[in-house]
Amino acid sequence: MMMVKANKQADAGPKPTEEALVAMHNFNEELRKAGVLLDLGGLTPMSRGALVRYSRSQCKVIDGPFAEAKELIAGYSLLEVKTFAEAIEWAKRAPFGLLVQDGEEWEVELRPLFDPTEFDVPGEAEERAKRLGEKPGKA
Repeated sequence: MMMVKANKQADAGPKPTEEALVAMHNFNEELRKAGVLLDLGGLTPMSRGALVRYSRSQCKVIDGPFAEAKELIAGYSLLEVKTFAEAIEWAKRAPFGLLVQDGEEWEVELRPLFDPTEFDVPGEAEERAKRLGEKPGKA
């Protein structure tokens, strides 16, 4: 999974330029045509979100916006690639530099999804994944 980290610009900054939007659309089309794009999406501003924090004894809801934007996700792309190195190469080609305004930086985090067979105890999730034909190697 390729996750675009939120920043101040993502929540309150100016809208992306037309050049940036076209470049992102073209990049997403390139991912789709290469057959590696499974899903993607952008998230609404943090001011429209909520955090749900759990402890052993309670569940607390915290309405947005949130102080630490860098810990939140602004968007994601779910890729199916053969190797983690391939996911990194795709991320390096993303035109996020065109989104940078006012000295802000954009950061993308890459993390592989768990393969249900990696868990010690077989369970319903593993069986469901087998029925759906999930393949390892998604990032």
